[in-house]
Amino acid sequence: MLLKFPACHRLSEMSDQSFFQFFKWIYQERYYVGRGLFEGTSDYLRYVLFWLVIFLCKFTFAYFLQIKPLVKPTNIILDLPTLEYSWHDFVSKNNNNVLTVASLWAPVVAIYLMDIHIWYTLLSALVGGVMGARARLGEIRSPEMVHKRFESFPEAFVKNLVSPQTKRMPFDRQSSQVSQDMNKAFAALFSPFWNEIIKSLREEDYISNREMDLLSMPSNTGSLRLVQWPLFLLSSKILLAIDLALDCKDTQADLWNRVCRDEYMAYAVQECFYSVEKILHSLVEGEGKLWVERIFREINNSILEGSLVITLSLQKLPLVVSRFTALTGLLIRNETPEQAKGAAKAVYELYEVVTHDLLSSDLREALDTWNILARARNEGRLFSRIVWPKDPEIKEQVKRLHLLLIVKESAANIPKNLEARRRLEFFTNSLFMDMPSAKPVSEMLPFSVFTPYYSETVLYSYSDLRHENEDGISTLFYLQKIFPDEWDNFLERIGRGESTGDADLQESSRDSLELRFWASYRGQTLARTVRGMMYYRRALMLQSYLEKRSFGENDYSQANIPSPQGFELSRESRAQADLKFTYVISCQIYGQQKQRKLAEATDIALLLQRNEALRVAYIHVEESGAADAKNSKEFYSKLVKADVNGKDQEIYSIKLPGDPKLGEGKPENQNHAIIFTRGEAIQTIDMNQDNYLEEAMKMRNLLEEFRANHGLRPPTILGVREHVFTGSVSSLAWFMSNQETSFVTLGQRVLAYPLKVRMHYGHPDVFDRIFHISRGGISKASRVINISEDIYAGFNSTLRQGNITHHEYIQVGKGRDVGLNQIALFEGKVAGGNGEQVLSRDVYRLGQLFDFFRMLSFFFTTVGYYVCTMMTVLTVYVFLYGRAYLAFSGVDRGITKEAKLSGNTALDAVLNAQFLVQIGVFTAVPMVMGFILELGLLQAVFSFITMQLQLCSVFFTFSLGTRTHYFGRTILHGGAKYKATGRGFVVRHIRFAENYRLYSRSHFVKALEVALLLIVYIAYGYTEGGAVSFILLTLSSWFLVISWLFAPYIFNPSGFEWQKTVEDFDDWTGWLLYKGGVGVKGDNSWESWWDEEQMHIQTLRGRILETILSLRFFIFQYGIVYKLHLTGKSTSLAIYGFSWVVLVGIVMMFKIFSFSPKKSTNFQLVMRFSQGIISLGLVTALSLVIALSDLSITDLFASILAFVPTGWAILSLAIAWRRIVWWLGLWDSVREFARMYDAAMGMIIFTPIAILSWFPFVSTFQSRLLFNQAFSRGLEISIILAGNKANVEL
Repeated sequence: MLLKFPACHRLSEMSDQSFFQFFKWIYQERYYVGRGLFEGTSDYLRYVLFWLVIFLCKFTFAYFLQIKPLVKPTNIILDLPTLEYSWHDFVSKNNNNVLTVASLWAPVVAIYLMDIHIWYTLLSALVGGVMGARARLGEIRSPEMVHKRFESFPEAFVKNLVSPQTKRMPFDRQSSQVSQDMNKAFAALFSPFWNEIIKSLREEDYISNREMDLLSMPSNTGSLRLVQWPLFLLSSKILLAIDLALDCKDTQADLWNRVCRDEYMAYAVQECFYSVEKILHSLVEGEGKLWVERIFREINNSILEGSLVITLSLQKLPLVVSRFTALTGLLIRNETPEQAKGAAKAVYELYEVVTHDLLSSDLREALDTWNILARARNEGRLFSRIVWPKDPEIKEQVKRLHLLLIVKESAANIPKNLEARRRLEFFTNSLFMDMPSAKPVSEMLPFSVFTPYYSETVLYSYSDLRHENEDGISTLFYLQKIFPDEWDNFLERIGRGESTGDADLQESSRDSLELRFWASYRGQTLARTVRGMMYYRRALMLQSYLEKRSFGENDYSQANIPSPQGFELSRESRAQADLKFTYVISCQIYGQQKQRKLAEATDIALLLQRNEALRVAYIHVEESGAADAKNSKEFYSKLVKADVNGKDQEIYSIKLPGDPKLGEGKPENQNHAIIFTRGEAIQTIDMNQDNYLEEAMKMRNLLEEFRANHGLRPPTILGVREHVFTGSVSSLAWFMSNQETSFVTLGQRVLAYPLKVRMHYGHPDVFDRIFHISRGGISKASRVINISEDIYAGFNSTLRQGNITHHEYIQVGKGRDVGLNQIALFEGKVAGGNGEQVLSRDVYRLGQLFDFFRMLSFFFTTVGYYVCTMMTVLTVYVFLYGRAYLAFSGVDRGITKEAKLSGNTALDAVLNAQFLVQIGVFTAVPMVMGFILELGLLQAVFSFITMQLQLCSVFFTFSLGTRTHYFGRTILHGGAKYKATGRGFVVRHIRFAENYRLYSRSHFVKALEVALLLIVYIAYGYTEGGAVSFILLTLSSWFLVISWLFAPYIFNPSGFEWQKTVEDFDDWTGWLLYKGGVGVKGDNSWESWWDEEQMHIQTLRGRILETILSLRFFIFQYGIVYKLHLTGKSTSLAIYGFSWVVLVGIVMMFKIFSFSPKKSTNFQLVMRFSQGIISLGLVTALSLVIALSDLSITDLFASILAFVPTGWAILSLAIAWRRIVWWLGLWDSVREFARMYDAAMGMIIFTPIAILSWFPFVSTFQSRLLFNQAFSRGLEISIILAGNKANVEL
């Protein structure tokens, strides 16, 4: 036990004494991989305390609300001498009612086994929220907060993101003037980076040209001593200050105090004053310059004396501003003789207004009688010629001052684009978070970025963009409606008007290519990923250029801060960036794509040409062998780049011993190309990710985490925060985005600290390249078991004494699935991967070698999460089958009266806990905590309510079924498979048959089974409270049934549109009745699909397990036959036997009636005659039985309720033992029975959909439900769904 404590463990590691060696041998000596899995004492105590709190909550809840209330009723039931059973009982009569007790305790035990995950979720959300608040997440979460705190950004930026050499300045903070100089220097260092960020936003079309002008920050390297802030902070401030001056009836000090209440108004006034003086000085010569000097000397003296309101007539300020605005409006244009004359005239008019209107009478007379000025005025020389601005600093000031004077509206909503706002808010907030100091580019750790690619979309072609789906929606039309502001910005960037059509862009090859890139940058394409990752190089080039390391400059005073202009052309900065950064894309089949001349190869070549630092690795296959020998293949791993002519230039070629694709495709794709990466770190990036320039600037800081102190061991994997960028359109995408964001932020924050069990959950983590290449690489690729290859890199790193951390001051974009079918396939793949992890030796080793509390953290955040998810669903089954047993056996009435079980506290607690887990409340707790932390309390409440109104509980309940089905199937049968989810835009209508194929076995069958149990409980169960008590007990179960049956159609665009419903029915019936055959896919034929659905049952173990699970369906027939009016109160076993005789008769009659005359032409007349006779006889016999016996109409429906589950059980057994059934010649009959069942299930689901489709408002409501996020942004989803064909036809 002492070895569990880290301090004792370290002592034992240092000692060679036999005493310690003996206990080490007992503990873990037989393991080599995984030795030394212990943490520091402080870390150990933290996660032990975490779990002790969870155990305290769990055991308190379990004892007082689950166990204690059931103890007394259980003792009463055990002591009951006799209970009247309504069926033939085999066990409980003579065994203290053991099955009755088991049916009561089973749901309690089920929840007891999984509710520890509930408490973990709650506590981790609380701890994660506190940690996020301490890390200062969410301090800046609105444009208003950006405005208020912008003053502090330059200093925070210089402190964290500028290397020490660059920020070395000859200042201290002893006086206000020196402090102002420091702020000016900070702003000068900050402005080139800020402006480059704004420029990147403009290039990405998130902002317009005007917004770029307002957001850009002056260089602050000129002669003005005050800091010049971006115009969006100062817009309309001059006009507001003039209004204050016009209303001023007090002293100069009072006026200035009012101005200073808005600090940016004070900045605007000062900058305007100094800029006017400097601009006028540069424009005029001779006597005019003397006048300018005299005017400003008098004004400065008045300010010092506090008599400005006396010296100037403030009521005339608007007139002066209008004259100066006219002057700057001319000066911002290019110089021409007419412009020069107009500017001279404007200066003279300004002189007239200032001298005769603005100045006081005394000063006016002094200037009018000034001989030098009077002579020049009389001779016409005064302001007859001006010096047009040529100096870049003066030109920048003129343009800036003009905007400062003319922008009247508030810039509180700039930028307008929500994504641009979010990015700027996160970036500015991250400046105040803890991060290591940045090293100079020359001293930073070199790193590579690594992306696996197979055959996904690289770049949308023009035909792809124009191709319309069945609803008449093209991808381009969809994007134009979803991103209207970005489309307008794009047209402005390429110099086109807003009325430009698609055909106009096609006329220009340059504009057509820009259009393709614009659309591709809004999808999950390789082009978007490449653009984002190449921001690393751009950031390093800018940082290197501004550091001026290659030029040897050591004077870092404010005057010598270099301009960023031309940094991309600097050979030195490009060379420095290339030394530190490499981007390798592993395009496994690029060679084959080139040989076949596919569009993907052309697009990849285009990316290579546009990005000189991009490298592509691929597998090259060569045929070899003599003419008389059998041809063999040679495999090469090659790395290429684009040469100066844009052709592929081979850099490396490595001959491989054979075909490298032995295991799973994606990890093998990574493994063959990792040798081509360089540097000490490697960032793994998936093909559906994005990056941002402002985040790329923080990569130097992140890499320094490898050298930082994070416990006993240095980090080997740096976890990075992700932003899911696909959640802005539909409600489903929003749910998925919020769920994913919660996991990749708050969830991983807690896993990394204090639990110390964070693994690698996918991209974009940064690996210690040397550590992992020398320990087996970053991807395990064994088939099936390593289908979720990402997490095995984390297992591997942890087992080999690595340390995985998580950092949230930097983020990378991530695309997620946006349609329900895509989401289901993705969750199925992950759930199946977790099922395979249960069998892996990595999980076994970690479970064996972690201490108990760390093992708990590991279990409940990996495979344990899926075990608890499955237990949530199993609780419903256990509860309902227990209730069905009590109802069928007839003992529920007796024990309710004797043991007073109605409203039982334990059962209520169990069902409430299960229901809350089922509808996703506990999934939403971390989500809501994340909302509170990063959006604020009110926004969090609003978002949560909005999600509930958009039926997120239905979505979470449906997802629960998806995870349970695929995890359970993998546990039972193995054989998890990679499922390609697709990364396209999903706004199209999904056919009924397609949804049925995907969800029939995972959701529909299980939902109908639960519905059958509920109907049995209604019909035969006893509840003392009546209908209300029944509803309260079964609410969660009915909600589960409705969610599992109808969620695919609720979240299906145009799912309740009548015309599409009719088309869906025709398509479904055609699919159901179409015969399969060789080469016919399951998408086209029910028979082929049915055969594919059975492929997972391959082993004897799987057949036995399926047989055991199928036996549960026989309880329905056994219980119901004893409840018929026909059988009375008899409990004879012969009744059950006779029911099987009836069932066999029904099957035989079905075979006769379903006999196809096509199979036999000789007996058609005989068969038809026999069918007629049997039909008449059946009706007659049934009528006589009803009339002459106790058989009632209710009994007929009850018989159907009994025989349907039995038939399904027989079908399941026949499928499990297919070979035997085939040998007996019954397989065709089994197939026809299965078709009948699928037809019936389809009709049960389709009927409510068809009824609701009759009402047009249902379809309208559904569109509002699905696309509420888009409607709130004024998007035209109704147009998207209807298509634009109507407009074309007109």
